[in-house]
Amino acid sequence: MKKQDAFITRILMALVLCLVLAAPCQAEVYKLALSLAITGPTSDAGNPYSKGVEDYIRYVNDTKLLGKDTVECPIRDDQYQTDITKRNFEDFLSDGIVLYLNYSTGSTLALKRDFEEEKIPVIPASFHAGNLEDSNYIFLPISSYSSQCIGLAEYIVKNNKGGTPLVAMFIHPSAFGRGPVDDVQKTVKAGLKMEIVEVVEHGKDLDNTAMLQRLLSKKVRYVICQSVQSPVATLIKDAQRLGVTAKTFGEEGKLTFVGAHYTGGNDLIELAGSAAEGFYWTTSYTLTSEPGKGTDFQLMLAKKYGRDEKTANSHNYTNGMMVAQTAVETIRRVKEKGAKVTRENLYKELNAMNGAKAYSPGNTVGPVTYSPTDHAGVDTLQIYSVQGGVFKAVGKPFEPEYVDKIKSK
Repeated sequence: MKKQDAFITRILMALVLCLVLAAPCQAEVYKLALSLAITGPTSDAGNPYSKGVEDYIRYVNDTKLLGKDTVECPIRDDQYQTDITKRNFEDFLSDGIVLYLNYSTGSTLALKRDFEEEKIPVIPASFHAGNLEDSNYIFLPISSYSSQCIGLAEYIVKNNKGGTPLVAMFIHPSAFGRGPVDDVQKTVKAGLKMEIVEVVEHGKDLDNTAMLQRLLSKKVRYVICQSVQSPVATLIKDAQRLGVTAKTFGEEGKLTFVGAHYTGGNDLIELAGSAAEGFYWTTSYTLTSEPGKGTDFQLMLAKKYGRDEKTANSHNYTNGMMVAQTAVETIRRVKEKGAKVTRENLYKELNAMNGAKAYSPGNTVGPVTYSPTDHAGVDTLQIYSVQGGVFKAVGKPFEPEYVDKIKSK
């Protein structure tokens, strides 16, 4: 009987040893999540964005980029409604997510305290500078809307001919649109030689004739747009119909239109047609109209997962890809250190993404950099303009000079 007991004990010990040895080989599933507007307001941006996230996560798992480990990233439509976003986020938390991908400015601001309480790193689609105020866990993927509008203002001043440029701002009637206005006004007070004549919050008007004529009567030459593509397309089509669109940058007696990330891209050309010609635009992303490794990869990814040409060439598809790339790269770096992939370790790794550890996903005009005191990712911008029906790069990538000058003001 004792021999039988000893034999059973040895068998049990061997089984335990096998289980211990096998444990490190068990595949892990790292859970992310995304809530955004696939339908409803701003869905023209949210729809391709969601596909960019979805396709890159599929690519990571299909190509075993993380070895045997995989990533799950459920995507829910919130219709651009903050209350739905909040419910989605709470559901995602109960599923054990380690990093969250949010979307709108309104919901990012509304959930800021929740992010702090949960101590969860968040990468939103919103580039609103206010997201970072009194926040430790939000990481913008690229330069803020404020930085983009300041970069456009600096470009106007440097390329304007004859006196102080008179500028109007055409903005979305929300925190997303209003956010950069104060910062652009600060740059003027800090010494940028430009005058902001009027700030226009657009409504749902289908005709901008009166507003355009008013701006011209005030000698405005430039309109900085901070909105989404649809109202901007209506604006520039109206300007074309009235014959008031500048044929050269800053043409006297005409209007030159410039815009930040969500105003432009190939989606704008599709909506506005020939009226988009001469529109100046800035973002931190590379475009498929500018050949390169990042462009090649994007087009390959879209083709691999059966996306149509419009989606494949959308800068918002690029945008979604890039946030997914950044999240996965952070997971990879934590794994590489032999550490457990937790919210805390991902947060630490994001804050260390600078200097020699900066991350270049290939589809941005500069590297992604974060630190404990800087949660704006790609600091570099590129100016593009529509030339012959295609957005082409104008000049070299740059960092706006006034962004640091106004931080203490």
